[in-house]
Amino acid sequence: MQCNHRNIAKWLFIWAFLIGLCSYSPLYGQKKSSSQLKKDKQKLETEIANTQNLLKKTEKNQKASLQQAAVLRQQINNRERYITTLNNEILQIEVQQEDNQQTINTLQKKLEYMKTDYAQMVYMAYRHRRLMEKITFILAAEDFQQMFHRLRYYTMISKSMKDQVEQINSVKEELQTKNEEIIQLKGEKLNVLSGKEKEIKQLEKDRNQKTKNAEALKKKSQQLSSELKKKQQERKKIDAAIQAAIKAEIAAANAKAAKKSSSSSSSGKSSSTSSSSSSSSSSSTSTRSNATITLTPEEKTLNNSFVSNKGSLPWPVAKGAKVGEYGNYPHPDVPSVTVENHGIDIMTEAGTPVRAIYNGEVTAVLDIMGAKVVMIRHGEYISVYQNVTGVKVKKGDKVTTKQTIGTVAKNASTNTYELHFELWKNTATVNPSSWLARR
Repeated sequence: MQCNHRNIAKWLFIWAFLIGLCSYSPLYGQKKSSSQLKKDKQKLETEIANTQNLLKKTEKNQKASLQQAAVLRQQINNRERYITTLNNEILQIEVQQEDNQQTINTLQKKLEYMKTDYAQMVYMAYRHRRLMEKITFILAAEDFQQMFHRLRYYTMISKSMKDQVEQINSVKEELQTKNEEIIQLKGEKLNVLSGKEKEIKQLEKDRNQKTKNAEALKKKSQQLSSELKKKQQERKKIDAAIQAAIKAEIAAANAKAAKKSSSSSSSGKSSSTSSSSSSSSSSSTSTRSNATITLTPEEKTLNNSFVSNKGSLPWPVAKGAKVGEYGNYPHPDVPSVTVENHGIDIMTEAGTPVRAIYNGEVTAVLDIMGAKVVMIRHGEYISVYQNVTGVKVKKGDKVTTKQTIGTVAKNASTNTYELHFELWKNTATVNPSSWLARR
């Protein structure tokens, strides 16, 4: 019994060790196909090119020093992800090379055995030919049955030799294909290594540039601190106006739902009962209007569909660099200033279209302190697009996913084109980054 316990304990230890080993491996559970790696690489290449273009435009812009620092951070992050993708691609190529080499070794051994077997078969056929001619041998049979068996014997030998030749040729072709694949993989690996080396050098340049920028920003930290505090005050006023508009939308939606519910429940009842029901319903709506939206069946369906797409919603702009994160935190370049951001800030190029992130209804088009703000409701959720120009929608319009609602306006204080994007659930903001698709 003690021996059994020891054996069980030993196997449990081995099993736990193997699980730990697998979970420690960086490839465990994260292995991607070759096609997926190539797609990831292409996306990152596009993102790096777009961000590099933005960096060039901010280099000569004296007002956009903080934006340049933010874009540079984004670019460094992009390059680090790109290098990781290249490392994974190199590793995958090496694994494929090793698999091909093992296949080649197996095929070569198989070919040697087949050639040996075939040589013996040819030798035996030659010996039979020397001892007795095929026709003579068949005709010398004692009876018809023996003659049939001798004929069948020669036919089988002939077919077997033919099949063996075909198999040998097939193995040779497969070997040639695998050798060609290895040559191709070696070329691909060299290209990826070359690209990786180039990317590492560029990453080092970006990091050096980031250090220089940080030193330059320190020299004018007081000026930047003053500008940021002013910007934060302006943002608070805009946030208050947006919050008021959202509360008004919730109250209006609930009042409409209460009226519809009241009218449907009052049919067939007395006027006194109807009045009492309406009063009760209005009171209930009054207490709920500050918290949540009462959804119709159609809105519930839209809301559920919106929630099911969390993490895969399209970005409000097709390309751009995120220069402002969601939440309250010390500014990464001016730590003395605390950022209070209810959304994310995306820097992009002039003329970039602003897109609805999902199907919904435009609930407001506001003009707050000279900035156009578009609000779209998706059930309980409301997406907010701030700093929009050339607005193409109006209140009450139904919009579809990726529909253009305007273009990104110029930020007068920085001379850059930035979209401020927020996502609200009833009267509270949520982090948009966790809802949008990862780039």
